[in-house]
Amino acid sequence: MQHSRTVGRRRLLMAGGALGVTAAAAPLLTARAEARTAPDGPPCVRITDLGPGIEQFALMSALQVGDTVYIGSRNLEPTQVIGFHLPTRKVVAQTVLGVGHSIQALAADSTGRFLYAGILTKGDEGKPNLFRWDLTTPEKPAVGVGRTEDRDIRDLAVAPDGTVYAVGGIPGKAPALWTYDPGTGTVTKLGIPDPKATLARAVAATDTTVFFGAGSVLSGGEGASKASLYAYDRATGTFADITPPEMERDPSLRDLVVAGDRLVISTSGSTESAKLAVMDLADLSSYSVTPTTGKVVKNLTTDGDTVHFATDAGLHSYSMATKAISPVEFDGDLGEVWGLDAVGGTLTVVSGYGFVGEIDLATGRAVVTDLGEAGAPVTPQTTMGIAADHRYAYVGGNNGIARHDLRTGTVVNLRAPGEAKDAEVLNGVLYTGQYSSQGMWTYDPLKGGQPHQLAAFPGEQNRPLDVCYDTVNELLLVGVQSDTEGGGSLWTYAPGTGEKAAYVNPVDGTQLVRAVATRDGVAYLGGDNPTAQGPRGTLVAFDPVAGRELWRLDLPASLTTGTAALAVRGRHLYGLTRKGGFFVVDLTIRRVVHTADHRAVCPGFAAMVTSRGVVYGVSDTTLFRFDPKTFAVDTVVPEINGGWYSGPHVNADHQGRLYTMRGRNLVRVEDRR
Repeated sequence: MQHSRTVGRRRLLMAGGALGVTAAAAPLLTARAEARTAPDGPPCVRITDLGPGIEQFALMSALQVGDTVYIGSRNLEPTQVIGFHLPTRKVVAQTVLGVGHSIQALAADSTGRFLYAGILTKGDEGKPNLFRWDLTTPEKPAVGVGRTEDRDIRDLAVAPDGTVYAVGGIPGKAPALWTYDPGTGTVTKLGIPDPKATLARAVAATDTTVFFGAGSVLSGGEGASKASLYAYDRATGTFADITPPEMERDPSLRDLVVAGDRLVISTSGSTESAKLAVMDLADLSSYSVTPTTGKVVKNLTTDGDTVHFATDAGLHSYSMATKAISPVEFDGDLGEVWGLDAVGGTLTVVSGYGFVGEIDLATGRAVVTDLGEAGAPVTPQTTMGIAADHRYAYVGGNNGIARHDLRTGTVVNLRAPGEAKDAEVLNGVLYTGQYSSQGMWTYDPLKGGQPHQLAAFPGEQNRPLDVCYDTVNELLLVGVQSDTEGGGSLWTYAPGTGEKAAYVNPVDGTQLVRAVATRDGVAYLGGDNPTAQGPRGTLVAFDPVAGRELWRLDLPASLTTGTAALAVRGRHLYGLTRKGGFFVVDLTIRRVVHTADHRAVCPGFAAMVTSRGVVYGVSDTTLFRFDPKTFAVDTVVPEINGGWYSGPHVNADHQGRLYTMRGRNLVRVEDRR
């Protein structure tokens, strides 16, 4: 189902004066043209505001309490929880948390009175990250009740006595188990059971024991632990490792749920498929493990002896009596599932596509309700990749891609699971690198329909970061990171023939491929390293047809902070590091010929594109360009402050017009110098 809206007004800005604005803009506007001078911008720079990049009610968690499903937002401002009433299929409650960017963790106490929510945030501001909402008075807002020192809360559990347990993580630190005592209002750190883990994503609790599931799903490799499961004795305050050996090869424990006298356990897979286990709470050494066909098993919910769960391939049921897995039929695409509850013979599923599905398990019939139509707030979210041609511009979000018609101003939200991290348009067809472990997807507006998967690649090579097109070899090139195993890869795909290849660790075993550029049939790969040890920022010249390295170059010590972006102009390879370092390599002599410190305009991640013979860059704060002769930097749009989720992007159409974000709005920038 497609959701359409029409941009009611576009704002056309002219830096350095408004002469000729009305005449130039008239064909583009659906309402009165408005012009103003862009602050501190050079003359002859025209900025057209194309409206919000992507608008939707994006979500990241859901939990059914009674006859209402509570749903946590994702990458929306402000963060909020809504209540979707199943009998009326309407949004009947809403509370704003106001901090962080997403809500991944929801849990309710045994009485159903209190709903707890844990947030994710980009930076720890010292504010509460644990909130409580009294569902008996939903008109009153949720209140912050505590803060864990682990910045992000990924999962919550409430023990039968009302004690709350939280797990999550913060980059660079091993995750701890935290507890909130509603009687005293205190948050306490109970310890770090797995010092080599990088993230904890699962917790469950009984009267006597807390179960802590962790691993390294986001920063794997280099000695980081894989799936681990610990039992915390609430009486003695001690941890015991109870990880089933059959699960230790998977990168992370993904979900836990207590089902009567048993504990149900699931993992995220990588080089192997994900697994499901059932453990006897009276004897933690007694368990059974069942492999699945999915890359991940999550959203565990139980109904008697049946466990329902979601994978990347849909919904499934597991019989604890027979140990058999069977699919749950659903006529349609569920996308990424963030909520699943089984009550009274009905399976309620909450999709990242922004709908609630109610599946009658006896008949297989389903009712689907769009949350936006039910009253959920549809607002601009932070964005992912951008691509454009003369007709359409595309903006990636969570589980969706917004298609902006540049002629009419109409915007249509297309469905695509996960996140379109980067994209290119070739001959009118969109090609994306799709996170996580989704490979490459494509969409042809002339054929209509929805995007679909074009090519699958090894599942552990899960995070595509940069997409470009090699016109000589007629190959799409994609730089990739492996979150679970470390390192990364280069993907190649030939749109004309359908041939594909994946070259794993073309830089080395620890460096991912953050950036890709191409010249004369050679791919230039920029390495980066998310860990604290090992090399970073190595450049590799690579033959994408033969699949072999041609040569490599280690950057000067001042530039070894990891590659952020690459672009080619003529014989020069331009590069930016993740801390604003700038370099130019003369590809004919394979040597760095220019360096500079551009932290003033590029304090962190960046993207670059070559357009009309000029290399442009964008950071979180500024759109800028480089002089083709002197390599000096010049600001094009100051304080652009794009609303990005995972790093800035800039793309150009065939006329040389640039597309990027200003706040949460898509803008087209025409630099006519």
